[in-house]
Amino acid sequence: MNKSPIIQTRDLRKVYQVGKVDVPALRGVDLAVAPGEFLAIVGPSGSGKSTLFHIIGGLTPPTSGQVSVAGQDLASMSDADRTNLRKRTVGFVFQKFNLLPNLTARDNIAVARYIAGMDSRPDPEFDELLRLLGINERLDHKPSALSGGEQQRIAIARAVVNRPSILLADEPTGNLDTENSKAVLAILRDLNRRLGQTILMITHNPEAAAYGHRTVHMRDGKIV
Repeated sequence: MNKSPIIQTRDLRKVYQVGKVDVPALRGVDLAVAPGEFLAIVGPSGSGKSTLFHIIGGLTPPTSGQVSVAGQDLASMSDADRTNLRKRTVGFVFQKFNLLPNLTARDNIAVARYIAGMDSRPDPEFDELLRLLGINERLDHKPSALSGGEQQRIAIARAVVNRPSILLADEPTGNLDTENSKAVLAILRDLNRRLGQTILMITHNPEAAAYGHRTVHMRDGKIV
């Protein structure tokens, strides 16, 4: 069995330029995430955790250092190759849901299937996932008719529709009340257990972090 990290960074650094001033966001981050691990990254605002999230997701390049995802060196990949990696390997869940407002929940998920190159034939495994998420009865509603918890469940369904091996979640409960937060976190834990998905979750909430196997703390662009 391959025990190599599915996510790994070495001396990862990111510097943003604000005018003529260099602002370091990451100051040499070394991180290894095992396949099937549920890792929570905790830190205050400005600690660099969201920058790390975006680099691991291939959404922004590092200034220096190494980052590999599913055995692929992101720094050496073209933009097109990073896009293809995201389609095949990585699902994203964000704090603000990012659902398309004019489409129903069903069509929001269908768009993700189309982008991932999947056909529209019935998929019993995905139907079971919808039952797990508790959204079967809400698929024909637009986001404006859904609660925050329901919208986030749709966003999770959209993120995992192509069965990515990695799920990246950035403050997935940030816009939810306590009850819905617990429900969404339980769903993520269930996905990790049932599907073996590697989950990397960014959060400022220690209670949310407790749902993971391991917690990494960040401050001032470093793991502490």
